[in-house]
Amino acid sequence: MIAGVDEAGRGPLAGAVFAAAVILDPAKPIQGLADSKKLSEKQRDALAPQIKERALAWCIASASVAEIDTLNILQATMLAMRRAVEGLAEAPCEVLIDGNRVPKGLAMPSRAIVKGDALEPAISAASILAKTARDAELVALDAEYPAYGFARHKGYPTAEHLAAIEAHGVLAVHRKTFGPVKRWLATHQGELF
Repeated sequence: MIAGVDEAGRGPLAGAVFAAAVILDPAKPIQGLADSKKLSEKQRDALAPQIKERALAWCIASASVAEIDTLNILQATMLAMRRAVEGLAEAPCEVLIDGNRVPKGLAMPSRAIVKGDALEPAISAASILAKTARDAELVALDAEYPAYGFARHKGYPTAEHLAAIEAHGVLAVHRKTFGPVKRWLATHQGELF
């Protein structure tokens, strides 16, 4: 009953930050688990339903753009991770978290593992669920705001995304405390589109 926890979406300029917690079932192994960044989108999309089907428990949670702007991205990430662990249908006996920090307030023993998404299968599974959930949110935002290209860059500060902000302005889904967005708002009297 060890839960793996990972996040997706700390660096982008838009959208929520997501986290997932997964307790794998040793009796139902999943082939191909790896750090989500090392997998193609097609591989992640194939693995996510298997994880949901075979895991003993899983939960995906997020922290909103408003929470990111209020708390800062690190604290919002920790909040999303805590929500994911607390949302598990079964309480784990230990929580393994990718990175070098542990969210405050967890009710069970927990430890951070640097590069854990490449070392611990449960963290790999969590990284895949967090990444596919966040990507799905950005694809939905792309349908709502087609001029911004969210489905392609997933909210990261690519040249395409920065050009879209310059041409069309900042949206409510943009993180106002992140440099490029903050600078645009400062030069445009804080107007949102």
